[in-house]
Amino acid sequence: MTPERFHTLVAAYGADPQRWPQHERDDALEWARSHRAQADAALDEAMALDSWLARDMIAPPTRALFEQIVAGAPVKPAVKPISAAKRHSFWWSGAAFAGAGLAGALAGALTISFVVLGGTTPVAPHEPYLSTSFGGTSSDWSESNLNTGAEGSDE
Repeated sequence: MTPERFHTLVAAYGADPQRWPQHERDDALEWARSHRAQADAALDEAMALDSWLARDMIAPPTRALFEQIVAGAPVKPAVKPISAAKRHSFWWSGAAFAGAGLAGALAGALTISFVVLGGTTPVAPHEPYLSTSFGGTSSDWSESNLNTGAEGSDE
């Protein structure tokens, strides 16, 4: 422990060794025992400051200050319980939503069953979208075919 470090500890933490950092406390006390005159001067000065700081007391707040703070605080709105009518209306709206979903599922199942059980297959539409203008079209729209009414005839 150096004299500078001892004076720094006393200036920062005061004259009470219990306030000093634990890992430096034993070294500082040993230094104070071996250099009694220097340590006593630093500790007396720190003790005077400690006692002066200990006398400084803050008065507790008055009742008027307390009431002023409470009056200025924001008021949380009271939470109203949900009425039974609102709970029932919420339940009915959920039931209506579920019923509409069930009706849609049944309509889809009915449609599929008619198609499958009826033995008819849906007619595939003509597929002109599979060809491009570079590969030609499946139907001939030239003026000669439009005027004659013949489609794709080889004359």
